[in-house]
Parts: sequence; structure tokens; C-alpha cells
Amino acid sequence: KPQTLDEMITRREEFLTGYQNAAYAGLYRSFVDQVRAKEQAVKPGSEALTKAVARYLFKLMAYKDEYEVARLFTDGSFERRVAATFKGDYEIRHHLAPPLFARRDPATGHLQKQEFGPWIRQVMGLLAKFRFLRGSAFDPFGRTAERRMERKLIEDYKATVASLLDKLSAANLALAVDIAEVPEHIRGYGHVKEQHLKEAKSREATLVEAYRAGKSRAPVYMAAE
Repeated sequence: KPQTLDEMITRREEFLTGYQNAAYAGLYRSFVDQVRAKEQAVKPGSEALTKAVARYLFKLMAYKDEYEVARLFTDGSFERRVAATFKGDYEIRHHLAPPLFARRDPATGHLQKQEFGPWIRQVMGLLAKFRFLRGSAFDPFGRTAERRMERKLIEDYKATVASLLDKLSAANLALAVDIAEVPEHIRGYGHVKEQHLKEAKSREATLVEAYRAGKSRAPVYMAAE
């Protein structure tokens, strides 16, 4: 159902608390509040930029790593959905590509998925309890290139948005929203995400250049996309 801005922020803050902890969710809330205060200062009543940041900072902070996949599969909601969909005698099998163990396709270099039986959810249940290790020096997955990229995306996004606030005005607010919405174009996982990220970063660079040049709108060719 339609949500107010406050409801949107609160819902995402609650999700991030379960995803990691209250401190992590607090970082999200603090940054969104900072953007909201600046937007109100330059254009009272406007919520476009704050909504964009609330939506896409959340998207970046709630990235689907091993801990989150494990949590979502074992919090009970997955089993309830399956039970409501299928009847009779069935067995659930998972197709996963654990980054520390999966083999790579010799032709493409991409990780290959393997089939795991129902027992894997017991392992997932244990793994979900260790999400407090996420991003720490003791995180066994944290040193992979993909996880380092995920954390860098969060910091880069916050730095980019923070840099917009210094020159934010009612005139360039729409362009700032376009920049804040760039993560919308980062989709998928693994090599698919890498390709989308490359395209998104190119788009972001063009928009930021226009913003710094004092433009109030995205380049015409980009606005038409």
C-alpha cells in the first residue's frame, strides 16, 4: 500500500536492524535525515530527493550476501510460502554458488552453481547467526572482490550524495534526484551485476558532471532514455 516518507524510512530502518543490527540501521537513518534537512531548507515541502536516497541507500546497504541469503531462507517465511504453494510429498533443493567453494566455468570464469539437498538449510541457519561478522576482519566472505565492491558502493554513494548537498538548490533538485536514483540501474548478481554497475557508473559520471557544471537537468539524450 502507499507509504508516507516516514513510513518508508521506518520500514527500511527496521529491516536493516534485522539484516545487521541497530547501529547499522542508525547509519542509514542518520544519513537520510541529513538529506531530508537539506532538501527542506532549499525547497520546503519537497520529498523527492529524500525518497530517492531512502530507497537506494537502503538497496545498497541491504545487499544479498551469504549471511542475508541464509537469513531469508531460514527465518520461516520461505518454508511458509512453499507450503502454501505445493502439496503432497516434495523435497526442496537449492542451487547455489558459494564463493569460497564453487567451481568456475573454464570458458567464462563465472562461478558455477551446485545442487544442495535440504540439509543445506541447517548450515544456513547457523550461518545466519554469524551475520555480526559481516564486514569485520573475521568475516570469511568479506575479502572477496564482490563483497569489497558491495561495501565500496555504499561509501561511494554516500560520498556522491553528500557532495550534491553543498550546491543543492530548488533549480537543480531534479538533477540531484536523477543522480540519487542511479543505483536503480545496478541489478542482478555476479557477472551480471558487474556489467550493470559499469553502465550505471558511466551514467552517474555524466550526471554529476552536468550537476557540477551548473546544469539543472540531465543531458537531453539521457533524459530520453
